[in-house]
Amino acid sequence: MGPYGELLGAGHLQTLEFFAVGLRDVSDSTVDQDELLYNASVLAHYAQVSRFADSDLPAPANLGDVFDHFVADTTLFGDSEMMESAGAQCLLLTGFFETQMRRRYNIRWYVQLGTGFYRRAAAQESAAKKARLLGTIASHFEYWRERHARLSRELDDRSRGRLLLAPPH
Repeated sequence: MGPYGELLGAGHLQTLEFFAVGLRDVSDSTVDQDELLYNASVLAHYAQVSRFADSDLPAPANLGDVFDHFVADTTLFGDSEMMESAGAQCLLLTGFFETQMRRRYNIRWYVQLGTGFYRRAAAQESAAKKARLLGTIASHFEYWRERHARLSRELDDRSRGRLLLAPPH
């Protein structure tokens, strides 16, 4: 393994932990741990899924992709898993990528859309515990969107003016 092998070979658990710690740092001390881990898993998932993935729902390039895939095509409204994915994509793009999306899209409208996607997912979910979690995420969508945006800004601030990977010795 080369000098960057360990850095570039982050697995899902390492990526999940990275985002969980980051979200914990930008959240209230009383935040629900299930919600925090769910949100960390959303960020970790999309950090590791290509926009061009064949085996998984690809990460969207922008909110227009979310609209085209989940709003213009109404056939997915009855699918809990797809509605959860739509909500997660809205959360990711209106939160973590808010700065980039704000220039072109109405963030408030997509927040309402994301909240609605999570509500649909919760209503259609057969597992009671997951349905409750999805409903809670819908209710707390704006809180988590703001945490994602804050984490993104903090990570950006930390990386400004520094190389993310130090040259090998």
